[in-house]
Amino acid sequence: MAITSEAAATWTGSLVEGTGTVAFSSSNLGTFPLDWKARSEGSQTTTTPEELIAAAHASCFSMALSHALSENGTPPERVNTSASVTFKPGTGITGSHLNVNATVPGLSPERFQELAEEAKVGCPVSQALAGIEITLEASLA
Repeated sequence: MAITSEAAATWTGSLVEGTGTVAFSSSNLGTFPLDWKARSEGSQTTTTPEELIAAAHASCFSMALSHALSENGTPPERVNTSASVTFKPGTGITGSHLNVNATVPGLSPERFQELAEEAKVGCPVSQALAGIEITLEASLA
């Protein structure tokens, strides 16, 4: 059975002077502000499409790695992943860097690296981002 997830965005005005919001259908957290300045210069208070992609990539990769570790007979106690998605104005999204630290009893660092690389390639969000460079740093706690 296919599952469809939804989010909605509203934008008012031109690209540079305009503003917008994004909201998720599964959440009652309200809306999150968007604007070009945050996207092109960075912001600690306004989200960007790249931040939303980073959240999707980090969560998807964590799930894929957890599954791979469990299938390996070494289920994780914890998987912490951050994703950093880079946007260059005039070029677009140029990369996503995954940084994962996990607690996995009984697993060698070498095998962890192998499983993390496999999860990076197999993660559905990684596959959707196939047009950009995806890098990975993986370590055991």
